[in-house]
Amino acid sequence: MSIKNNFIEIQKRRTFAIIAHPDSGKTTLTEKILFLGKVIHETGTIQSKKSKKYVKSDWMKIEKERGISITSSVMQFTYCNCLINLLDTPGHEDFSEDTYRILTAVDFCLMVIDSAKGVEIRTKKLMHVLSLNNTPTVTFINKLDRDSKDPIKILDEIESELKIKCIPITWPIGCGSSFKGIYNFYNSMVDVYKFKQNNNFNDYNITTLSDLYNKSLEMHIGLDFAKKLREDVELINTCYSQFNNSCFVDGKITPVFFGSALRSFGINHMFNFLVRWGPCPKFKHSNTRVIYPEENLFTGFVFKIQANMDLKHRDRIAFIRIVSGRYYKGIKLQNVRLRKTFILNNAIRFLAGDRNIIEEAYPGDIIGIYNHGSIVIGDTFTEGELINFLELPRFSPEIFRIIYLKNPLKKKQLFKGLLQLSEEGAVQIFYPLINNDLVLGVLGILQLDVILERLKLEYQIEACYKNVSIAAIRWIFCNDLIQLDQFKLQNKEYLAIDSSGYLTYIAPSLFNLNLIISNYPQIKFSEIRQN
Repeated sequence: MSIKNNFIEIQKRRTFAIIAHPDSGKTTLTEKILFLGKVIHETGTIQSKKSKKYVKSDWMKIEKERGISITSSVMQFTYCNCLINLLDTPGHEDFSEDTYRILTAVDFCLMVIDSAKGVEIRTKKLMHVLSLNNTPTVTFINKLDRDSKDPIKILDEIESELKIKCIPITWPIGCGSSFKGIYNFYNSMVDVYKFKQNNNFNDYNITTLSDLYNKSLEMHIGLDFAKKLREDVELINTCYSQFNNSCFVDGKITPVFFGSALRSFGINHMFNFLVRWGPCPKFKHSNTRVIYPEENLFTGFVFKIQANMDLKHRDRIAFIRIVSGRYYKGIKLQNVRLRKTFILNNAIRFLAGDRNIIEEAYPGDIIGIYNHGSIVIGDTFTEGELINFLELPRFSPEIFRIIYLKNPLKKKQLFKGLLQLSEEGAVQIFYPLINNDLVLGVLGILQLDVILERLKLEYQIEACYKNVSIAAIRWIFCNDLIQLDQFKLQNKEYLAIDSSGYLTYIAPSLFNLNLIISNYPQIKFSEIRQN
């Protein structure tokens, strides 16, 4: 494959994630995008070619039962001659770590905001993470079919709370029961939206008017709405800048769209914009140099591991974001950390829980390879060059429990199940030096419930928790081995090993933690461990 052909394939790719505060309509919007891409034929479903069954984009059984996203999904499809790699992230803050890793694997993001609630806490946290890397972000103001805040106030809130400049691309005409349609600033077209009586999905009429001053506008939306729309457009044109693609790619502005995911209205404006203006795969920084997608040799990194996507085979899949070169069947790739060569013949692509073996893939694509336990999150794969992409952090958990079995004879299965779940980043395991307890650490309380459910569903293990007096856990790093040995001897009852073999300090209280830090200034007690 020539560099020229590589370049053409790269230009076709759009790799992005959808992020949102819970209950902003993120999953609904995701499925309506898939509907536009002709991946699904009715909302709430993704068709599996093999099984002829339908599964939601929230493909795990627990997600379907709880109605929330607890793990990210990868979906690849084509739209308008582009190849879309869409990553749907968990909305709930208890699964933040999965979302943060996803953001390292995308080229831009689509942020969903509830028009009635505006900017919420989760949105602020996500935008902070995006701003650290200047990740380009498109904003979709959702739920215009409900009573909403004033659009100008929403823009002001985004600019003040998220510290990014808004550039309206579309504008709503009314909201709630008075929602009339959408005006597009960049083609001067008005889409008038009119429900039919039964109000089912797609059961409405759309009339597109050629410009804002079309004589029939008043007839379609009424004199007052037409007057208000023209005033709003004049105000926006006066107070807000024009869209600038360079500023967007640099993460300095966010193009803003309005619509309703539930009613599938306004989404086409937004998605067509993503395809036209969304950045194609760009360079990534490694520990030694910048890697460009147009390079001939393959490079990529593992940003996610998912256990038991196929319950029948108990498989584990490592998700690799391709940074440069090309994947093809039979390619020989080196895991840089292990210094081990893998011959890949069965890499797969994803459509939520469904997957198919692929012949080739290019920068921006997400491929899956089967993992038998040796691959970990953060691993770099190359065709021989000894580089590492920027390491993915593991954050110190905030909630701790001791896990024990209802049937003690299944201890081996419990160890295996927890180890596989820890590989995903869903839970962290700590083994105290002084006893045989299994201490689990998570970022959010909901993760604990999910772990028990997954152990039961995927490993046929029934387990319970009991409370433990742990206020914090810190990873221990020290270059002075003599000092470290002395510290270990004096504090053995507070020490544990994590599932990757790193030494940690278990603090029964924050007072104890602060005291131990002051008593051992030569030792680093870290809240973050690099994978």
